[in-house]
Amino acid sequence: MRPVIETSVGSRQRLEAVASRFALPGPVVAIRELGNGNVNDTYLVTVRPAGKAEKHLVLQRINTRVFSRPDLVMGNILRLGDHVEALRRRGARRAARRWEVPRALPALDGVHHWVEEGGDVWRTITFVEGSRSFDTIGDPAQAREVGLGLGQFHALISDLPVAELADTLEGFHVTPGYLAQFQRVLRRTAVPLTPQAQHCIAFIRAREAFVSVLEDAKAAGRLPLRPIHGDPKINNVMMDVDSGAAIALVDLDTVKPGLVHYDIGDCLRSGCNRLGEETDDWRSVQFDLTLCEALLEGYGAVAHQFLTPADYDHLFDAIRLIAFELGLRFFTDHLAGDVYFKISRPGHNLQRALVQFRLTESIEAQAPQIRAIVERLRLAAHAVPPAAA
Repeated sequence: MRPVIETSVGSRQRLEAVASRFALPGPVVAIRELGNGNVNDTYLVTVRPAGKAEKHLVLQRINTRVFSRPDLVMGNILRLGDHVEALRRRGARRAARRWEVPRALPALDGVHHWVEEGGDVWRTITFVEGSRSFDTIGDPAQAREVGLGLGQFHALISDLPVAELADTLEGFHVTPGYLAQFQRVLRRTAVPLTPQAQHCIAFIRAREAFVSVLEDAKAAGRLPLRPIHGDPKINNVMMDVDSGAAIALVDLDTVKPGLVHYDIGDCLRSGCNRLGEETDDWRSVQFDLTLCEALLEGYGAVAHQFLTPADYDHLFDAIRLIAFELGLRFFTDHLAGDVYFKISRPGHNLQRALVQFRLTESIEAQAPQIRAIVERLRLAAHAVPPAAA
C-alpha cells in the first residue's frame, strides 16, 4: 500500500524517497505536514512495523540558511540524548513522571542526517507518542506544567559540560548583536516607513540602554554559561493527552551553550500572552500575571536545585528582555525583506513585532508585581529542605 501524503509541500515521490534513506522500523503508510514552525519543514511519518502497532516519526528538512552546520546541530542533539540516557542507566535523577527526549534515527549510511541531491538536509527523529502541544496556555494548572517541563529539561542537562556542545547559532539571544543588526538594516532601508514601522523604531530606540543587561552579567561572571534549549516557547512543550502533564521538549535544533535566562524569558513571553504571538489584535496583548506566577512556581519546583542567587536577581530582566528581543528580530526581518522567519502574508513579521513590543510594554507596566513573584520564588527555594533538593 502506498503512503497517504496529506501535504501541500513536497511531492509524494520525493518525501517517500527521503524517508526511505533512514533506518525506519517499518514501511511508510502515511506522511503529513506537522506543526507550524517558523524555520524547518516538518512532517509526521507513520510506519507499520511487522506484527506491531503503527509508529510515528518526525521527518524534517533542516533550514540550512539558519543552521549552516547541520552536522553540528545533529551532534548536539546526539550528545544531549546520550547524556540523558546515561543518567537513566545510572538511575540518577530518576524522574517521578514520564519524560522523553527525542532521539535521532540514523540514515542507512549510519550518519544521523541525509543530504539530498541539490543540497537539502534531512533528518528523522522519534515522535513523542500520546502527546500534544498548545499555542496558548489555558489556565494556571497548565502553566505550572509548562514550567515543570522546562525545569525538568534544565535539571537533566545541568551537568552536561558546555564544552561538549557546539555553538550552532553564534550570537543567538545575544541582544546587543540583534540591535546592531537592526541598526545596519535600518540604514539600508530606502522604502517609506509606515506609521506602525515608525512606532517600532521609536520603541526600540527608547530601550537601547538595557539590551546588554544579561550579556553584562555574563561578562562579569554573575551568570554562567549552561546547556540550554534555546527555543522553549510553549508549543515546544509536549503535554500528555490523558494527564495533561508535560512530558518532553521538542525542536532541539537550538540546544547550545547559553544562559538559562534566555529559556526562562522565552517560555514566559510565549506562555503568558493569552492571545498568542500570531494574534492580529496586538493592541489587546497583555502579560498575564496569574500564568506567570504558576509557570514560575512549576519551574522553581525543579530549578531550585541549580539556580543561584544571581540567577534570581536577573529573572525579571530576562522576562522583559526576551520579549523585546523577539520583537526586535521580527521587525528587523520585516525591514530586511522577510529572509529569516517564514511568513504567510506581507507585513506578517511587522505584525509579530507589534505583538512582542506590546507584550514588553505590559511587562514593564507590571514590573513591581513580577519582581514580587520572583522574590516569592526565591524564598520558596530557600525553604526547600536540603534532602528534598
